[in-house]
Amino acid sequence: TKHGGNGLNRRAFLKTGAASALLLGGGRRAARAGAYGGSQPANGKARGVICFVSDGMSSGTLAMADHLLQRRDGKKSNWMKLYERTDIHRGLMDMASLDSLVTDSAAASASWGCGRRVNGGSVNVGPDGEEYTPILKYAKDAGKATALVTTTEVTHATPAGFGSVVPSRGMQEKIAEQYLDFGWDVILGGGSQHFAPDEREDGRDMYAAFLDEGYEIAETRSELMDKDPGNPKLLGTFWPGHVPYTLDHINSTRLKERVPTLAEMTEVALSRLSQNPNGFLMQVEGGRVDHAAHGNDLGGLLYDQIAFDEAIGVALEYQEQHPDILILVTTDHGNANPGLNSHGGGHNGGEADFDRVMHFKQTNNWVRGQLDEDSSVEDIKELHAKAWDIEITDEEAEGLRKRALGEYDPLYHRMGDVRVAQGHVLANYTGVNWVGTQHTSDYVELCGVGPGSHGVKPFIKNYELFNVMLDAMGVDYAHEAARTRRVYA
Repeated sequence: TKHGGNGLNRRAFLKTGAASALLLGGGRRAARAGAYGGSQPANGKARGVICFVSDGMSSGTLAMADHLLQRRDGKKSNWMKLYERTDIHRGLMDMASLDSLVTDSAAASASWGCGRRVNGGSVNVGPDGEEYTPILKYAKDAGKATALVTTTEVTHATPAGFGSVVPSRGMQEKIAEQYLDFGWDVILGGGSQHFAPDEREDGRDMYAAFLDEGYEIAETRSELMDKDPGNPKLLGTFWPGHVPYTLDHINSTRLKERVPTLAEMTEVALSRLSQNPNGFLMQVEGGRVDHAAHGNDLGGLLYDQIAFDEAIGVALEYQEQHPDILILVTTDHGNANPGLNSHGGGHNGGEADFDRVMHFKQTNNWVRGQLDEDSSVEDIKELHAKAWDIEITDEEAEGLRKRALGEYDPLYHRMGDVRVAQGHVLANYTGVNWVGTQHTSDYVELCGVGPGSHGVKPFIKNYELFNVMLDAMGVDYAHEAARTRRVYA
């Protein structure tokens, strides 16, 4: 896809990548091994690591996104195509936090980011106030470039786990300051409210502070694509909070003009990071998969998972020209465990019902944003028809109205709000249902391809991924205790 102005396009991106591989990789060319992969670097070390995280992705989400792509586009997802390769390593990962079998995103990312389990809500801070060096600091100290790319606020729990040290994930203004203090090279996502002086509680202008340190600032898609890639330092915040869901994005001209996709952000980040001859460490998060799962929002879930998968595709194309890059793909925990249920006593897989997802135009979240306490049954039916291309019944619409007004109390109280009711109504037409609205204790999917991917074992603990990444790059972390920062002790 071409972009206007001085923006990057895919052909130029790969051409630049090929040149960089010659300049930075000792003249190695990406020798294709059959349909996949490239030659491994002579020393077996990864020049860089890209860690992909689909936040809150249950195994059913991975499967349904793949089903949707196959049935709509006649192709498999990039993630599932990885599983057909002979050069990958795949396993399950135990994501428990220090204090719970069911982790939150902060403790989950921190386990990768500091090589230890911490309590829920903590970001690289132990239960007694111990503050652990985040993994991006190791990469930076080794001369590597660093990047955080996400569809959440850039200061949210998952990116913070790689690049911040705070006792509470809610300290997002402090996290923004730490990103500047640490000097991470590329930071892209949402969350302008944590940088703009009129939004921050302390009134500090973090944009001015980043500019003073030589960063370029992008606040729209066009600004991102038109920036001079010669400057390795870039801060991009494209929405006050989390960026809009993909399904709403692709059906809005305004959003498409303002907000880049995760794939586009990944592509831009790689173009900047490639300038560092020592390589890089980057985390890429599809963060709104988790939010859609919390809301039992099928359209939000699957279209954001597909957008995440497209970002994986960008990295795989890059890796073809840069075979000394390790790509890891995982999730931090399951959430709500959605799945496609069979119909007709198991004799009908529900394909025709599931295919209705192809015609969705808006998320459930968008629908709720158009309704208020005075909305009628007809209003509710009309908006859901616009969003889903499905005519729900008067009884279903009335049930949604009562649920929104708090006039219905289910026996299972955790499934009591209107978001769940929307998910239940939609299940009548798509065959997809949910077990709840919160995180789960599932062992999660993990795979790796590239140098160092042998560190991905059939079953590992979350904190071991820290070692996998640093070992792959040959970065020393033996003296971590001496490098621990003491800010809040």
